[in-house]
Amino acid sequence: MQNQPKTFSNIKSYTPFHSTLDPCPPIGQKYYRTPPNLYLGVQPSNLQQFTPLEALKKGTLWPVFYDFYENPYKKRGG
Repeated sequence: MQNQPKTFSNIKSYTPFHSTLDPCPPIGQKYYRTPPNLYLGVQPSNLQQFTPLEALKKGTLWPVFYDFYENPYKKRGG
């Protein structure tokens, strides 16, 4: 086995099973997000903090836990 660097992404995807007997068309890929705290382990001390106003807007005090949600199903305008 070769040691290849692992790529990190908090956006995961899967393809639901589609039977040949299913009358509906296949759904295609489904996407979901995993929260950043899954990859941090124990919270280190002295983490950088948002200002109080910015923390209220973003829903967390620490930037490392902030995860902006972008809808993967929404088509981008162009």
